Amino acid sequence: MSGSVYSDQYQAFLQRLKAARRAAGLTQRDVATCLNVPQSYVSKCESGERRIDVIELTKFAELYQQSLDYFAYGHNDAADSQKRD
Repeated sequence: MSGSVYSDQYQAFLQRLKAARRAAGLTQRDVATCLNVPQSYVSKCESGERRIDVIELTKFAELYQQSLDYFAYGHNDAADSQKRD
């Protein structure tokens, strides 16, 4: 498994991260304010310049009202993720 931010999987994750923010109707500045971080933090996360750890991802997921499955696999159906196990 590649740990590169340039992997297809990580690029897809970044696209879902941006899409979730937009679907929530939030700007990067809005997200930064809610998470009490600089806007540049949000920008760097979305661009892949900064890797996101699981705790940070949980905060994004809560703010965007998305499941962690959505960010990891591209869907929200927990039953589908159990089928893969």
